[in-house]
Amino acid sequence: MKTSYFIGLLAMLCGFACRAETAPATPLAPGYAALPYPLAAPASYTLPVIGAAGDGEILTSDNQPKRLHDLMGDKVVLLSFIYATCSDVNGCPLATQVLHKISRQLQKQPELAAKLRLLTLSFNPANDTPEMMRHYGSGFKTGEFDWRFLTTRDEQTLQPILDAYQQNVQKIYDEKGQFTGTFSHLLRVYLIDTDKNIRNIYNVDFLHADTVINDVKTLLVDHKPAAAQPAAGESLYQAGDNKQNYQQADYQTRSLALEHRQGKPAKLIEFANKPPLGLPKLPQPKDNPLTSAKIELGRKLFYDRRLSFNNTFSCAICHIPEQGFSSNEMVTAVGIEGRSVRRNSPSLYNVGYAQLLFHDGRENSLEQQVWGPLLAHNEMGNPSVGHVVDKIKTSSDYRGRFEKAFNKGPTMETIGQALASYQRTLNSADSPFDRWYFGKQSQALSDAAQRGFKLFTGKAACTSCHSIDEKSALFTDQKRHNTGIGYAESMQKAPEKQRVQVAPGVFVDVDNKSLQGVAEAKPNDLGYYEISQNPADRWAYTTPSLRNVALSAPYMHNGSLASLKQVVAFYNQGGIANENLSPLIKPLGLSAAEIDDLVAFLQALNGSNVETLVSDAFAAPVGDSR
Repeated sequence: MKTSYFIGLLAMLCGFACRAETAPATPLAPGYAALPYPLAAPASYTLPVIGAAGDGEILTSDNQPKRLHDLMGDKVVLLSFIYATCSDVNGCPLATQVLHKISRQLQKQPELAAKLRLLTLSFNPANDTPEMMRHYGSGFKTGEFDWRFLTTRDEQTLQPILDAYQQNVQKIYDEKGQFTGTFSHLLRVYLIDTDKNIRNIYNVDFLHADTVINDVKTLLVDHKPAAAQPAAGESLYQAGDNKQNYQQADYQTRSLALEHRQGKPAKLIEFANKPPLGLPKLPQPKDNPLTSAKIELGRKLFYDRRLSFNNTFSCAICHIPEQGFSSNEMVTAVGIEGRSVRRNSPSLYNVGYAQLLFHDGRENSLEQQVWGPLLAHNEMGNPSVGHVVDKIKTSSDYRGRFEKAFNKGPTMETIGQALASYQRTLNSADSPFDRWYFGKQSQALSDAAQRGFKLFTGKAACTSCHSIDEKSALFTDQKRHNTGIGYAESMQKAPEKQRVQVAPGVFVDVDNKSLQGVAEAKPNDLGYYEISQNPADRWAYTTPSLRNVALSAPYMHNGSLASLKQVVAFYNQGGIANENLSPLIKPLGLSAAEIDDLVAFLQALNGSNVETLVSDAFAAPVGDSR
């Protein structure tokens, strides 16, 4: 029996026995105590489908290879991710303790126990071998209750499973960059029905044996998924047809049906009149003050496909609400009829604060900016302003709406003002960082993110461009900089072959000459120089805000960096040298552990109202008919 098993067991026991003798460093999670409120009757509520349960290759404690889905379908499943040596009393030990309580309680309810299976999967396969998991499980299993302790062959095999459940796990490194054997992760336990759909996700605050058993009973009364329920939680942040891990041969779709993508309208004007914690007062133009009527009209226009030349393309098709109001699936945007756009779709979160708009900063007001994509031949493709105005004038469902909002009909001015009004409400903050830094809540930010913030404002010098003020933070200096990304793309020689994916896990190398025969040559991109004609502005692009940045991959004006870790690594190397490189960009000398901490900080910038804004978007009318 390995030493690490005893460490994990000791950590678990400390969560139960030792806390009577010594005060815990942090308050114990609700799962350790009795519920302070009575439970609702089973089946008096519904558990809508959140998403499809992920699959992947696992090893049983008997070292037998299986698919995770092999252990689903015949019973309701509770799936938890742990690692055996975890010492956080409100982490893995909590999950195992709650499942242990469930197994003990169900010994007295054999009919219910026969319909439930517990799965505990390690995310540390290097230490948690099948033998290790067998020993670990032997200390908690009660009787013949169906509780499986699982692991994987290696980290590469595990990663697709973690991705499928959006379970973010990060290794902790010491000051020398050595792995400490501990992990940073958020505790989640997944309730999965017999159709292999996730029906609930429990975190530290909601994981309790009594509530879980109540939910299991609710599922068993009627195991059929609730129809036409709004999407909730993290499923709102993903594409309806999620292509994550499409590059792998065992890819399985996790599509979310349109009937489950319903939302709830929000009072958007409140996010403008009283911005969330961490944002300053929202600037509003004197000639276009916000009103609810303008916002409602702009919202309708934003999701209306008829604003494109061929009635197929809305603003939201490039600025997808559940993808950070950007596009996670496209490196650069694609307009009507599949026409290529040379730049990435920027996020619209907090765009009302931006002083420079578009990647090159060529516009300075939202009212003017909206006409760029409406008239661009490769975006929405309209031939003229008049064409758009006339189309809206003849659409019966717009009758009286402009008059209500502006006391006059649709014009170039009022259409721009309406769309700008909606975009000015997409303000999102009150992130874990904001609650920690501005709200002075000491427990709001993880230790890794706190270390990342120290780097952000110190060694990494990120605040040179992504500024933080005393009472608010927009994380942008509202200026343009040359990082070398545009220079490299313009000056590098194209490879003779490019790798093209034609199916899940299937790639072919194609000659560039063949690709040129079926695709338009990508135009060069010189940044703000194209506007100013000043050679000093070559490859200069605006500094984006970092708020909600974890939701808007890929990154940079051309979408060339796929992850936040790649972005930090790019700046760590000092960008790409060229004669116009910003003097603020220099090699940083960050260790691997420091890069991980900086990424953890960036991931802590997601606003608390993201779900509300996405849900409101789902409730918006989609104009796709006359």
